[in-house]
Amino acid sequence: MSKKTLTFGGIVAASLLVAGSAFAAGACATGKTLEDGVLTVATGNPAYYPWVLDDNPEGGKGFEAAIAYAVAAEMGFEASDVEWVKASFDQSIQPGSKNFDFNLQQFSITEDREKIVDFSIPYYTSAMAVIVRKSAIEAGAEPTLESLRGLLWGADANTTALPMIENLIQPDTSPLLYDDTTDLLEAMQANQIDASLLDLPVALYVTGAVMEDGAVLAQFPADRSESPDQFGLLMEKGNPIKECVDAALTAMDESGQLAEIEAEWLQQATDIPLVE
Repeated sequence: MSKKTLTFGGIVAASLLVAGSAFAAGACATGKTLEDGVLTVATGNPAYYPWVLDDNPEGGKGFEAAIAYAVAAEMGFEASDVEWVKASFDQSIQPGSKNFDFNLQQFSITEDREKIVDFSIPYYTSAMAVIVRKSAIEAGAEPTLESLRGLLWGADANTTALPMIENLIQPDTSPLLYDDTTDLLEAMQANQIDASLLDLPVALYVTGAVMEDGAVLAQFPADRSESPDQFGLLMEKGNPIKECVDAALTAMDESGQLAEIEAEWLQQATDIPLVE
């Protein structure tokens, strides 16, 4: 009998050692998710590379899909416990109830947004990339501030790129403003502007899949900007799960897991020269 008791005790102890971290994280999330035992995660409709591959977040491939499943695991959820929903960017940043526990959709953390929604601590600090047409490079555009100042710039007026263009690059001519990235890219392809700034992963996507002759000329590292663009998981204002999400991201940062995921899915960035 004592042998059986000892064996049982050993099994319990081993199980607790293996599952201790997940148990603690899971306990944190208990009663705080929309559905007990389920973590509901939202992304864009559609969701694009390199954030999600093939518009299929359930596959766990792509930077943000991988982040979501890693956060879920750190919080004690199995992959099968993660349920995905789609939500538009504009709808998600509005006040009010949400149909998700958290949303990954390249949401920049800003003071104005934090008044109506909650964000996690940052899971990504983005470099900003200079996009041009290949003809601009052929005409002599170089990855230097002096060269960049001579270009005609455009910016999505709703993003954090505009103050960086004005304050860091300080172009010779005031940048032209557009309502969204689609209008911005159309203006560039119509030769209305020479260059713009986009988050590096977005720049890689649009120059590779949207613009026929687009190119990433250079990048500004995050520490080159006074206020680098930082992405956070978006939640309903006052959502109690925030403390659990922040704890999970902190653990992932300290273990190096966040850096590993970034290296796996955004590694193309290493080939883009820095602005001199």
